[in-house]
Amino acid sequence: MPEAVIVAAARTPIGRAYKGSLAAVDAFELAEVAVRSAVHRSGIPADDIDDLVVAESLQGGGVIARHTALRLDMPQVPGLANNRHCAAGLGAVQIAAGSIRAGMDTVVVAGGTESLSTNPASTKVPPGGGEPRFWMSPSHPETPDAPTMDMSITVGENTARIAGISRAASDEWALHSHLRAAASRDEGRFAEEVVPVDVPDGEGGTRSFERDEHPRADTSAERLASLTPVHPELEGATITAGNASGLNDGAAAVVVVSDEYAAAHGLTPLARIRSWASVGDDPVRTGLTPILAIPKAVDRGGLQVDDIDLFEINEAFCCVAVAASRALGLEHDQVNVNGSGCGLGHPIAATGSRMVVTMLNELRRRDATFGCVSMCAGGGMGSALVLELL
Repeated sequence: MPEAVIVAAARTPIGRAYKGSLAAVDAFELAEVAVRSAVHRSGIPADDIDDLVVAESLQGGGVIARHTALRLDMPQVPGLANNRHCAAGLGAVQIAAGSIRAGMDTVVVAGGTESLSTNPASTKVPPGGGEPRFWMSPSHPETPDAPTMDMSITVGENTARIAGISRAASDEWALHSHLRAAASRDEGRFAEEVVPVDVPDGEGGTRSFERDEHPRADTSAERLASLTPVHPELEGATITAGNASGLNDGAAAVVVVSDEYAAAHGLTPLARIRSWASVGDDPVRTGLTPILAIPKAVDRGGLQVDDIDLFEINEAFCCVAVAASRALGLEHDQVNVNGSGCGLGHPIAATGSRMVVTMLNELRRRDATFGCVSMCAGGGMGSALVLELL
């Protein structure tokens, strides 16, 4: 069975949605930047690419991957859209690896793209007729304790309550996330993975957007503690805008090939995709799903959790990462060392592939061997993937 290895990776800087640098750049353009850069870095000719998988979550339900292939003058490359909500970008990489390990494809480009700034607003005619109303596809059936349109309760407050995570613990994690992300950005640790995006300069021209803009280097424990909970009416409410993920824009992509193709074409693999797993649970427990997904993915790779050097557990809400770290016995200095969804930002469908790109570079920087990226996803889902540095 061929192994699936990553030979190139790239991501855009992460922008703040609506008022940030990428507010006028849509998901199609962001995908083009990430995919073009990853393919260019790989040196692989377009004729050798078997497929392009691009995750999308809130972009209207098209196939951005095929649009991207055509825009990049690769008409022979088909496209596939996938959506596992927050874990969609991770799912794209898993799909690529699975196809390669099955021997069906030899070169697949995989990633995700998200522009909350420009995502379309959907409407739907109610059953029985009437005027169209605003509509968003629900991730799960509505229940009082897991509202479909309020993840601050369904994921955030439920996770904190079930796992016993205090407001103070979430705020402390959020502080570290912002400071770590800001330090990694300012010290150039993202330089190898980030590719610039040309954006409007407000004067009829363009400028180059090159640095993640979500991290707040000037935040503090006092500032986070002063924020009002999203649901102050709830007894013991813990979730605030400060310890939740950001609203963001961005894209990321990796080039996955078989180890046989890499050897035949003189390519140096960056890492092997060792294993992966996805899980489901009651939507009330959505934020706890990394606790299930991580051991399952690690076990499938013939490893134990203690074998993993670095983890990134997406901070949809900081309590998710706190809960998983406590349950799995992970040290804080091996989890989210560059920040995650709270400090770095969470461009939904792009985040999973962005995590893979960042983990690759961090493993190389530290000369470590195994990294695991994991995240919860709307509707009671969770996913994880294990990378092995080569």
